[in-house]
Amino acid sequence: MGTSREPTQYGWAFLLPSVILLGLVFFYPIVVFLSKTFLDPGPTLKNVIDLFRTDVYLKVLWITFRISFTVTVVCVLLGYPIAYLLCEVSEGTRNLLMIMVIIPFWTSLLVRTYAWMVLLGRRGVFNSILMSLGILHSPARLLHNSFAVNVGMIQMMTPFMVLAMYSVMKGIDRGLPRAAESLGANKFQAFIRVFLPLSLPGVGAGSLLVFIYSLGFFITPALLGGRKSIMISMVIEQQVSTLLRWGFASALALLLLAATLVFFLIYSRFFKIEQL
Repeated sequence: MGTSREPTQYGWAFLLPSVILLGLVFFYPIVVFLSKTFLDPGPTLKNVIDLFRTDVYLKVLWITFRISFTVTVVCVLLGYPIAYLLCEVSEGTRNLLMIMVIIPFWTSLLVRTYAWMVLLGRRGVFNSILMSLGILHSPARLLHNSFAVNVGMIQMMTPFMVLAMYSVMKGIDRGLPRAAESLGANKFQAFIRVFLPLSLPGVGAGSLLVFIYSLGFFITPALLGGRKSIMISMVIEQQVSTLLRWGFASALALLLLAATLVFFLIYSRFFKIEQL
């Protein structure tokens, strides 16, 4: 009896090195950085006061949430049919489609962003096609605006949404929609009243993943966006690397973290966290 309990009783010891390493390389730097809000250049509330002195930074936070929300909604609309199709096709077709979904992960984020710059530029592929077809007489401004940021981020984040929803959809018993059809429901009714409610945890998990990940996006909005689509990560980078205002950058990061936690609490009111 005593020997069988030893591995369980002291099993946590095997996790100790990982916990210590995670604390040193992840949590400790975050705590040190966020503490600069109140400790840089000395004990002060100036950084917090400066944050709310003007509404510029709150507008930037609003733009960040607006772009992240738009990206999340479009990713749901694009990702749901793809995830549903992955569950319905044969195994061979599923493997082929899954490779097409995963391939973007094999390409650098920076390379994909530069590819969008080539496509959306004044002399880019899209403008050239539209002008050659006579739809446009002069190049449209497709780059360095919110449209370009949304398009680029949607392309980056859709695979995350598809994989999150597919992991839930594949666990749904296909006998349940068929049972609904046998009781008189047509295919559309069986989908709306049986399959869709069961797949909502996947939609919620994917939405939370994409939304929170989008809040901290930097490369894509920095290269594709303009002055009206500045996200808060770009302001934090500017405060640290150009203005050397570590305390104020920490206050911005703290504001973003607080806003994200509020969103997470709202999410937990509608979806069970253990279903993630």
